[in-house]
Amino acid sequence: LRRVIDITLDAHDGVGAGPTWVLSNHDVVRHVTRYGRADTAFSMTDRQIGEPSDLALGTRRARAAALLTFSLPGAVYLYQGDELGLPEVEDLPEELLQDPMWERSGHTNRGRDGCRVPLPWSGEAPPFGYGPDGSTPWLPQPAEWKNLTAEAQADDPGSMLTLYRRALRLRRAEPALTGGGQLTWLPSPEGVLCYQRGGGADAVTVMINLSGGPVSLPPHSTILMTSAPLIPAPEPGDSPSLPADTGAWLRRRNAADGIG
Repeated sequence: LRRVIDITLDAHDGVGAGPTWVLSNHDVVRHVTRYGRADTAFSMTDRQIGEPSDLALGTRRARAAALLTFSLPGAVYLYQGDELGLPEVEDLPEELLQDPMWERSGHTNRGRDGCRVPLPWSGEAPPFGYGPDGSTPWLPQPAEWKNLTAEAQADDPGSMLTLYRRALRLRRAEPALTGGGQLTWLPSPEGVLCYQRGGGADAVTVMINLSGGPVSLPPHSTILMTSAPLIPAPEPGDSPSLPADTGAWLRRRNAADGIG
């Protein structure tokens, strides 16, 4: 991930353009499903449809990935459903598949329909407000999406929708996170991304823990937000720890800031 970030920033800087970042789109398996698999890579030639996916783990990683992409210099694209944490729908009946890939492959590649199922807006049953009650969209929505509707998530402080809304508000409000400002990598343990956006009193430290175990937070004055709850400090005065597959935005503390 660090290599990809560096290559992207360097390539765009060389032509005076701003980079853009995206986790999913209408051609790839939704990242909640990808991130829950043993092999989280994606290939158009092997979509791993039907491979086991731990959706709880995938959702946790997707939340951390949101804080990663929202804190990078440049612009961010959101694919419809990212903000609801929707997984790939991998069990669509074959007779309903509409992607040309399905026909062109001789019915061996199920194609991209699984990431194109219409959004669930409200209600307890399909079509979840996408159409009149009792109607069926061109691709059917899973019944279990009743817990992922925009309506169900809107007032839930722990939902993916709430996380996205809060992160986007902070992204607009924090000077260090707006536009194409500087990114400086900071020392970090193996398997952890840690960098600073901006400088001075407005600097924000971003830490994304991909190591598989908890890590101590770097010096900070304020915790702006995290993608999952922190592990409390064992002793008064100690710093809380960042669990695995979790991201954090922190107000950086150093002598130059006059804070700590």
